[in-house]
Amino acid sequence: MSDNNRLRDVFDAIADPTRRRLIRLLAETDEMPLHELTAPFNMGRTAVSKHLAILKEAGLVLDRKVGRETRFRLNAAPLREIQDWLAFYSRFWNTNLRRLNQLLEEEEK
Repeated sequence: MSDNNRLRDVFDAIADPTRRRLIRLLAETDEMPLHELTAPFNMGRTAVSKHLAILKEAGLVLDRKVGRETRFRLNAAPLREIQDWLAFYSRFWNTNLRRLNQLLEEEEK
């Protein structure tokens, strides 16, 4: 799914802690069936499925049918958008901390 075809914003998709936890679980394996993804949560399959649907709309999760079972896997490529956004602020803070350090060093003299 290309970035233009995503139905949901990646930032919106990862805003929920349950969805971030699902991403983490999927990042630790190649793929997982729904019943295994549901096990660590205090909620039913329907609720987990709704979270997975949101992640899928954002392009973060891919699924495939294997018999009667649906298996899910992480597609981390859309997370690059978040990484790029954070990189800007990382540079911002590094620049400002460097300026603060210079100021403090000048005041010590």
